[in-house]
Amino acid sequence: MIPVLHSYFRSSTSFRLRAALNLKGIETEYRAHHLRLGEQRSPGYLKLNPQGLVPALELPDGTVLTQSMAIIEYLDETVPEPPLLPKEPVARAQARAMAQMIACEIHPLNNLKILTYLKTEFGAGEEAVAVWFRHWVAETFAPLESLLANRPVAHAYCCGDTPGLADICVVAQVTNNKRFAVDMMPYPVISAIYERCMELPAFQKAAPANQPDAE
Repeated sequence: MIPVLHSYFRSSTSFRLRAALNLKGIETEYRAHHLRLGEQRSPGYLKLNPQGLVPALELPDGTVLTQSMAIIEYLDETVPEPPLLPKEPVARAQARAMAQMIACEIHPLNNLKILTYLKTEFGAGEEAVAVWFRHWVAETFAPLESLLANRPVAHAYCCGDTPGLADICVVAQVTNNKRFAVDMMPYPVISAIYERCMELPAFQKAAPANQPDAE
């Protein structure tokens, strides 16, 4: 038996986990839950994940893991190679901080349920929602770009010469940005890291367009 990945092609959090699984070489069974149709709130899925969110990883023994960042760290602890976090404690903290700038600062404000709420409860139109999205990206991408541009060593990836947790978060976010016409010109280092990652098969395979449920 292999793990079951509960996913949605366009979900950036699912993209993160798909990339991590591919980097680790872990095969999964893919099960799609269409977020815009509310399939993540079906009784069957809520039994697996009461939050009704994707991704979730259902292990062969029936254990269900939720929250992309927690699952990725689980993978790093149970399948150590290749590592997704640096070995040295300070470097690990710095890598986690970069990843959490996206996972904790941008994503919670710009995920589908928030954007939908802006439309249904406050009457926001498509352009207003896009302005909201771009604003919160800029609030974090500007300092993240500064951090990356001023690293003591200009590594190929965020925290080293191989892609890791921070890069996974960057790639998923930049991919999402394209749907909302985020101007990436102010972020040349972030853009270069994104392009470098997307040259790798693990990220290409994880991309939304390459999922079984892609529309």
